[in-house]
Amino acid sequence: MQKYSTEAIRAVALVGHGAAGKTTLAEALLGRAGAIRALGSVERGNTVCDFDPLEKTYGHSLNSALVNFAWRDTHIHLIDTPGYPDFSGQAIGALAAVETAIVVINAQSGIEFATRRMMKWAQARQLCCMIVVNKIDAENVDLPALLEDIQQAFGKECLPINLPAHGGKDIVDCFFNPDGDSDFSSVKAAHAALVDQVVEVDEALMAIYLEQGEVSAEQLHAPFEKALRERHLIPVCFTSARNGTGITELLDIFARLAPNPMEGNPPPFLKGEGADAVEFHAEPDPKQHVLAHVFKVIIDPYVGKLGVFRVHQGTVRRDSQLFVGNGSRPFKVAHLYFLQGKEYVETDALFPGDLGAVAKVEEIEFDAVLHDSHDEDHIHLRPLEFPVPMHGLAVETKKKNDEQRLFEVLHKLELEDPCFRMERHPTTNETVIRALGDLHLRTKLEKLTQQYKLELATKPPRIAYRETISRKAEGHCRHKKQTGGAGQFGEVFLRIEPLARGKGYEFVDQVKGGVIPTVYIPAVEKGVRMALDAGVIAGYPVDDLRVTVYDGKHHPVDSKEIAFVSAGRKAIIDAFSKAAPIMLEPIVNIDIDAPEAYVGDMTAEIASKRGQITGTEQRSAEVISTSGQVPLAELTDFQNRLRSLTGGQGSYSVEFSHYAQVPAQMQTQLVSQHKVEHEED
Repeated sequence: MQKYSTEAIRAVALVGHGAAGKTTLAEALLGRAGAIRALGSVERGNTVCDFDPLEKTYGHSLNSALVNFAWRDTHIHLIDTPGYPDFSGQAIGALAAVETAIVVINAQSGIEFATRRMMKWAQARQLCCMIVVNKIDAENVDLPALLEDIQQAFGKECLPINLPAHGGKDIVDCFFNPDGDSDFSSVKAAHAALVDQVVEVDEALMAIYLEQGEVSAEQLHAPFEKALRERHLIPVCFTSARNGTGITELLDIFARLAPNPMEGNPPPFLKGEGADAVEFHAEPDPKQHVLAHVFKVIIDPYVGKLGVFRVHQGTVRRDSQLFVGNGSRPFKVAHLYFLQGKEYVETDALFPGDLGAVAKVEEIEFDAVLHDSHDEDHIHLRPLEFPVPMHGLAVETKKKNDEQRLFEVLHKLELEDPCFRMERHPTTNETVIRALGDLHLRTKLEKLTQQYKLELATKPPRIAYRETISRKAEGHCRHKKQTGGAGQFGEVFLRIEPLARGKGYEFVDQVKGGVIPTVYIPAVEKGVRMALDAGVIAGYPVDDLRVTVYDGKHHPVDSKEIAFVSAGRKAIIDAFSKAAPIMLEPIVNIDIDAPEAYVGDMTAEIASKRGQITGTEQRSAEVISTSGQVPLAELTDFQNRLRSLTGGQGSYSVEFSHYAQVPAQMQTQLVSQHKVEHEED
C-alpha cells in the first residue's frame, strides 16, 4: 500500500559551485527533519552525503549522494551534488531525476563559474529552479549587492521569497506573509513583487488582483507552479546551514511551494530511434505501466552493481519483473532500496516521483530505461549533454598479471562516471584514461590504488600521428632464402600513390599471367599491411594511399606464403622511402567558454598553439565562446593553462576535425625519436 501520494513527493537536487555549503545544507535539512540524530560536519568527515573515504580526505564531494526524509505531509528526495567543475558529470546526471534544481550560492564568494553552468544546464533541461544564498552569517557579506548580481546574471525574475532579519539570525517569509521587518529591502515590497510576478501567468487571476488588490495563497498556488515551470519566477531564499538559520523556512518552501511530479515540466522522453523519434510523455500514475530512468550507477564492493533510478510512471515492486531498454529478457527485482547516503534501506515499492535503486542487475547501465512491457520498447530520455573528458593520462600496471584486471576496473569506473573514459589505442599501444581535469584524474588513480589495490605507472599519452606520402613511387623486393632443402622465394613489384585526406587505404591487384599465383596475393597484402600498420618512418600507421601490385615472380618449389609476406613488406618500405613521406597530426575543433574580459587572452593562446580562430559567440551576458582549430599535440597541458589565464572561470571542449601535415621541423624530431627508440629496442 502506498504510504504517501505522488502529489506529496518532492525531488530536488542541490547544485552550485564548490564550497557553497551544499553538503552542510543537506545535513542541516536532514537534522531539522529528524532523519538523523546529530549533525555531522564536512571537517570531521561524518556527514551523511560525503561518506566516500576520498571525500573525507579531500574535504568536499566527489560524487552525487541521495537522501530522503519526511517534512510535514511531504516526502522529499534530495540529491547532494559535487560543485567543482572536474566532477560536474555527477551533478548533470542528477538533473535527470528531479523537478527542481536548488542552485546554492556562497554569500561570501558570490556567483561563481560553476553556478552559471549549472543554472544553464538546469534551464536546458527545463527544470524549475530556486536559488539558495547560503552562509549569510559569514564575514564581509553584502546581501543586497549579491541579490542585484543574481538578478543581473539570471534575470529580474529572481525574486526573494524570504529575507534575513535581526542581523541574519532569523528569516522572514515574503510570499505568505504580506508584511514584516527584514535586514534589507521591505517585506511588503518583496511580497508585492512576488505576487505581481506570479499573477502575470494567469490573466483571470490578474484581473481579480487588480480589482481587489490582494489574492489568497490558495489562489496563487497553481500560477506559482506555472511561473516556476516557465522560468517566469526563480525564488531566492536565504540560509546559514552552519547555524540553522532559514532551514525550517526552506523545508516549508519545499513542502508548500516546490512542484510535485505532477506539476513539474514532464521529462523529455522520446519514442523511436534517430530522426523518427517522437516526443513521449510519461504519466505519473502508479497504475500505469512502469517507466523508470537510470541516472546513476554505483559499483559497491559489498553489494555489487546498483542501478539508481527515478520512477516516472507506474509502480516498481519487489519481486516484479522489468526489462532494461530494448532487452528481450526481463530481470526480477529481488531487492529494492531507498538510498540514505551510504545506507541501503529496503522497501517494498517505489512510486512515480520516487528515487531508488536495484542491485545485481548486470544489464543496467547509465541512462537506461526500465519498464515492464514491450509497449515501452524504444523509449529513452533525451540524452543529457555532458562536457567532453579531454584531460588524459596513459596508464599501465606495474605488475604484468594485473593487466586484465585493470581493464575490468576501468570499465567499472566508466559505468559510475559519465565523464570518465578509457581508451585503448592500437596505434600507440597505450591505455589512456580521460577525465574533466587533473583533480578528476587524480581521484580516479587514488581509487584504483586504495580500493582496487592496483599499482599503476602513468605518463602523458602519445599523440596518434599518421604517416602518408606526397607523390607516386615504385618499390621492389626479391626475397630469396636458401638453407638446404626447400628454400623461400618470392618477388614483388608494386607502386604507391597518395589519396585524398580521409580516404584511408586501398589495395589493387593488377598482376597478370600468373607471375604471382592468385593464392599468394593475400600474403603480399598481408606483408604490405604489416608495414603500414607498424609505420615506416616514425612508427605510426600509414594512411591515405593506394598500393598496386603489378608484377613479380615465383618458384614452383621454393615459393611459400611467408616469402611473399616478407617480399610485400619490404617492397612497400622501398616504395615509401621514394614517395616523399610526410607526417600527419590530428587537428581538433576547440570551443572555449570564458568571461568576456579574457577573450583577447584566449585568441592569443590559440594563436600561440599553431591554431586558428574560427569565430566567437555570445553565450550569455558575460560569457563569450571562442572557437578555433588547434593541433591536438598543443593541448597537452591546456586545462591548467586555461585555469591560470581565467582564474578558474574558463572551460573548453574539443572534438576531432581532421588530419593535417605537421611542420617540417616537427617531422624531423618525430623521425629522429623513432630511430633512437628503434635502435634501443
